[in-house]
Amino acid sequence: QAISVGTDMITDIITEVDFSRRPFHCVGDSGGHYSGESLIISTGAEARWLGLDSEKQFQGFGVSACATCDGFFFREKNVAVVGGGNTAVEEALFLTNFASKVWLIHRRDELRAEKILQERMFANDRVEIIWDHRVEEVLGSDNPRVVTGVQLRNVHDDTKSELPIDGLFVAIGHTPNTALFEGHLDMDQEGYIGTVPGSTETNILGVFAAGDVQDKVYRQAVTAAGSGCMAALEAEKYLTSYATAQAAE
Repeated sequence: QAISVGTDMITDIITEVDFSRRPFHCVGDSGGHYSGESLIISTGAEARWLGLDSEKQFQGFGVSACATCDGFFFREKNVAVVGGGNTAVEEALFLTNFASKVWLIHRRDELRAEKILQERMFANDRVEIIWDHRVEEVLGSDNPRVVTGVQLRNVHDDTKSELPIDGLFVAIGHTPNTALFEGHLDMDQEGYIGTVPGSTETNILGVFAAGDVQDKVYRQAVTAAGSGCMAALEAEKYLTSYATAQAAE
């Protein structure tokens, strides 16, 4: 769609930005230099993983970081969620709509999630919590490539155990891809770009942020696309007013 209306598509990795002058300036690792009167940032956010080779091996084959995306694949199956914050508890509760049994694996003896979420989970008989354990390995077969369980280690006495499951959901947070913009744009403590409520405007006039780079609540493709549309409309409005102001000078 973008190409059909005359958009130039350039493949490059931006390594440097300069918002101190106009037009804004970006430099790519190819050596390319790009400038524009407005900029939309949509660099997204990446799920944090456990860092296990076996986890990577089974990503997309039973290991996921998105219950909303993949939960329905595990109807009437047994799954586990790793984490102890709001996201982990929300994922566990969502998965009870599909799975027969949900285990929440947490390395501590208490959760960080909000109390109301904890109470909802404790009241759900489909959820069982495994305290003071961490996931050591994801177990599975190669042909077909499926998850069959996880190996757990007790954080206190180092004893190992195995938990048979059909799917593993990692819910230990996300990291926004915003390191490039540190020192340029306002961000929260987690690195998400701050925007004006109800808008995609950042603290720099003419710079907009859309999608998961500024949204740590929904993190869905449809909401990211919606905020992308908002950013495009706001950028167009800004460019129109900018051109009018320039012409008046």
